[in-house]
Amino acid sequence: MVRVVVKRLLDIIISVFGIVLLSPLFLVIFIVVVVCMGFPPIFKQKRPGYLGKPITLYKFRTMTNDRGPDGQFLPDQDRLTRLGRFLRSTSLDELPELFNVLKGDMSLVGPRPLLMQYLDRYTPEQARRHEMKPGITGWAQVNGRNAISWEEKFALDVWYVDNWSLWLDIKILALTVWKVICREGISSPGEATMSEFMGSVDAKIDSGLAQGYGEVAATDIKD
Repeated sequence: MVRVVVKRLLDIIISVFGIVLLSPLFLVIFIVVVVCMGFPPIFKQKRPGYLGKPITLYKFRTMTNDRGPDGQFLPDQDRLTRLGRFLRSTSLDELPELFNVLKGDMSLVGPRPLLMQYLDRYTPEQARRHEMKPGITGWAQVNGRNAISWEEKFALDVWYVDNWSLWLDIKILALTVWKVICREGISSPGEATMSEFMGSVDAKIDSGLAQGYGEVAATDIKD
């Protein structure tokens, strides 16, 4: 219980400090997105939070709203702008999520909040990723991000849920800075971002897979 309280206090302190310190950058990105893509500059979307309960996620907008003749949105690669690619590669599009952390919807570190429609596609083991608040960054992000499979990513998320500690959170935050500098694992091979998760091929996730990634990450940083 004590470590949960400390985790929340760190979330509040760091998010407030980050919002104040980065406020000029927030303003610059806000203006540039408006000029390049118009309104709204902030992307809002319902995502699963703690125990799968919906939260409203905030990000800087990276895609246009262009639609095809059928009225459906064009593929991500057609809507993702040059500015959007830059914001994603530098993770600057994630900055508004500091407000999610301050509100208590998210934590600095935890499994990434994905899409609401994925909730019915998880195996019971994969669904355990919602036993902690979602994070701006997480164990899966510093061990592959979008360059690994969904199954690997979820296994890493569950490993984090079972093994999290304040020290692990600090380690993940430090590795995240390195990953952002290197700009690794931004997208899945052949995709502009990450292909949609349609359900697991395997009915059961081998949690040992995540443990193996943990051992690799301790000695060789790769995304």
